[in-house]
Amino acid sequence: MTAKLKISGARIFDGNSFHDDAVLLIEAGQVKGIAPKSAEHDGAATIDASGLLLVPGFVDLQVNGGGGVLFNEQPTVEGIRQICAAHARFGTTALLPTLVTDARDVTSAAIAAGAAAKVAEVPGFLGLHLEGPHLSVARKGAHDPSLIRAMDDDDLKELLACMRAIGCLMVTLAPENVTKAQVKALADTGVIVSLGHSDASFETACAYAQAGVRTVTHLFNAMSGLGHREPGVVGAALASGPLHVSIIADGFHVDPAVMGIAIRGKQGPGRIFLVTDAMSTIGTDLTDICLNGREIRRKDGRLTLANGTLAGADIDMLSSFRFAHETLGLSMEEALRMASAYPADAMGLSSRKGRLLPGTDADFLLLTPELHLQSTWIAGREIFQAGEN
Repeated sequence: MTAKLKISGARIFDGNSFHDDAVLLIEAGQVKGIAPKSAEHDGAATIDASGLLLVPGFVDLQVNGGGGVLFNEQPTVEGIRQICAAHARFGTTALLPTLVTDARDVTSAAIAAGAAAKVAEVPGFLGLHLEGPHLSVARKGAHDPSLIRAMDDDDLKELLACMRAIGCLMVTLAPENVTKAQVKALADTGVIVSLGHSDASFETACAYAQAGVRTVTHLFNAMSGLGHREPGVVGAALASGPLHVSIIADGFHVDPAVMGIAIRGKQGPGRIFLVTDAMSTIGTDLTDICLNGREIRRKDGRLTLANGTLAGADIDMLSSFRFAHETLGLSMEEALRMASAYPADAMGLSSRKGRLLPGTDADFLLLTPELHLQSTWIAGREIFQAGEN
């Protein structure tokens, strides 16, 4: 593919607003700009996207698996490659392969795989999300309680080394098993520290936000709830302006009415953004999968352990975006921002991802007017087209 591209004919959403009668100019894998349709772009190949919507690629910060691969079960470069490829078929152009609480050797293997994936420039690989093992047993969700533990000095050193090697790392942890000093040490090096799987009080959650917590993992799920006398982690997530907050929009993890209340009630500038929490089922017809030796059953859009506990989600980002737009009634622009711009902001990557502004990566989607995916592009290169195997 040529280093210069001109995408014409589409209605373009740059992450802030729509542009009609315009073209997207791409050079060396980055957005050169959005210009009038008559604009020249010397030496550029022209792609006719007439009748389509051109929008920023989705950014998913919590992806446990896809395409038949669960990161915990295959913590390798090839595993990461397959997960990224599976989600590209649903519009995700940047993601964090996410490791659910596991043994030390599995965590170390996942970190090594992430470092190798960065060197290999795996399309769609953004960095890693380590969800645990430093969580609260009381709010374990589907995490194996026998593997949950306090963060020690070796853990901290490994996380700091991971950040140096990969440059993009999110860690979900709970105050019950991590100190504020450890949070500060992580945040000071650029690690995105997320509060989740915690029974902490409102006061404690706010104190940890002051120490360096930047985001909250899957709002409402596996955390102390919003009470009228004790606001809990949910209250801290909504009331603390700087916190960015993820939510799973599948209709099972959180009731749509509650999602709407939270979105309307979130104090800014931090915003609520979409994550899939997707498992290996995405893009497959699998009916049963395995995590930490435990069976997870897939039925009617839900993934559950034998006891009925939700265990990740069976949803992709395109479906999550549609849910936000069609079921929650959000404008198309806001639903798109929740799937692209806001997660990029949460990671401190607004200058690179989630928008189609000059200098950002040319990661974008072509959608039909009915919001079906026509093609997925990463760094100005088409990596998936509907109808192709």
